[in-house]
Amino acid sequence: MKTLRVLAGLALAFTAFCAWPAAAPVDGGVLKFAVGAEPPNYDCHAQTSFAFIHPVRPHYSTLLKFDAANYPKIVGDLAESWTVAKDGLTYTFKLRRGVKFHDGSAFSSEDIKATYDRIRKPPPGVLSVREEGYADISVIETPDPQTVVFRLKKPNASMLSNFASPWDCVYSAAKLKQDPRFPERNIMGTGPFVFGEHVAGSHWTGKKFDGYFEKGKPHLNGYIALFVAGAPMVNALAAGEIMAEFRGHSPADRDRVVKALGDKAVVQESPWVCSLVVTFNTKKKPFDDQRVRKALSLSIDRWGGAQALQKVALVRHVGGLLRPGYELAMPEAELVKMPGFSKDINASRAEAKKLLADAGQSNLTFTLTNRNVAMPYTPVGVFLIDQWRQIGINVKHEQLETKLYLAAQQKDNPTFDAALDFNCDYMDEPNLQMQKFLSHDKSAINYAGQTDRVLDDLYDKQSGELDRKKRIVLLRDFEKRALEQAYTIPTIWWHRIVITNAKLKGWHITPSHYVGQDLADVWLD
Repeated sequence: MKTLRVLAGLALAFTAFCAWPAAAPVDGGVLKFAVGAEPPNYDCHAQTSFAFIHPVRPHYSTLLKFDAANYPKIVGDLAESWTVAKDGLTYTFKLRRGVKFHDGSAFSSEDIKATYDRIRKPPPGVLSVREEGYADISVIETPDPQTVVFRLKKPNASMLSNFASPWDCVYSAAKLKQDPRFPERNIMGTGPFVFGEHVAGSHWTGKKFDGYFEKGKPHLNGYIALFVAGAPMVNALAAGEIMAEFRGHSPADRDRVVKALGDKAVVQESPWVCSLVVTFNTKKKPFDDQRVRKALSLSIDRWGGAQALQKVALVRHVGGLLRPGYELAMPEAELVKMPGFSKDINASRAEAKKLLADAGQSNLTFTLTNRNVAMPYTPVGVFLIDQWRQIGINVKHEQLETKLYLAAQQKDNPTFDAALDFNCDYMDEPNLQMQKFLSHDKSAINYAGQTDRVLDDLYDKQSGELDRKKRIVLLRDFEKRALEQAYTIPTIWWHRIVITNAKLKGWHITPSHYVGQDLADVWLD
């Protein structure tokens, strides 16, 4: 009988089937896993890809981190404890004692300050892609080596979660003082594994750090991340040559690997903090007309599409701007009242045709620019074109390799009509998921080109609202306007499927493929 462990559902309370009984971790062994690409450089603060996180994150610690087994619970990493002032303007962290960097130098509050000063105000020549996330910090104080204090200009509802970001690798203040770009070419953290080697086009290795601050960890002697993707990766997993690929698999690949491995396969599934969105170039006619954009959203049968696509692609869940199942997401009872989310698709398409007729665009023809990545871009792109065809629209499907695909969506000179884009984050948090819907001059990831100060104002208000009930009211107002204006529209949210070998223990799936990857708790049976 196949041993199958499935963690699934729209809620964060996952249900386990045929789970193994708890066992004491065993020390030793080297974990081999696959990564579909490799990092362009070694600087956490400049990266956005899982291809960076999976091989590099085990070398580093962060101030806080998400407890993968109990997501979205936040626990200390380098922080031993913390307090937040009632007004939300002061965050005080007490740090662990006796922490060492991999070169043997002592860790202190100065390293936290240097790290976050670099993220929020990068020096010349240094790229920080999360600068805006810490813009509310006014000053960082280090009253003693074991204490760091962050003082904010205004409250920020996501600040504590921000401090748990897996991208906020803590660097040595001394090394940054010598060279602010030191992390681009060097690996030196306080994490559970020291750097072994990076052989371009082949693999990345890490070795157990005997001086790691958590006694008894890591359990592994080391790990090897093999740079392999597609069919060769699936073949290696099915043959038992690797233990895992931690990003996610298609349903077909899942079934194939489970068939090959039998009771040696473990499958974990979860909703995913990733959605594919359609962005309309509002600088081009007729996409400057809200009636046209709304009509294109209304014509998509998301509910029917989710049922069909989940059989062939890693998409499954219908939701608005926030992940379905997330505690702040729009409930289905409200969602079905939004444009494009009604379960009466015939009525929606009738309204869409009328809007197009009113706009003089009943015979609209345009190009959908898509990425030439099979999963899930191709099937979702084909699905959308079929949906639009049913209201009389002719759409050309243009699939470009990643460099050209990104170039077509250049903020300052976009050339696309409509594009299938992605919105993925390391955690559930409106301050992250809603950035794509802000005005062109407010968001680095807005490719629609619109200016909407109503959305900007609502975003700022919800970001600083610490009262959960009041924040939800603001979030609903933001979502309603964003879905009505339809500058960028959600399609179907992703569904994460990860297959591991039964010998691999201590790894837990979460809705993010970025968190839970330091490998400190992982062991081999």
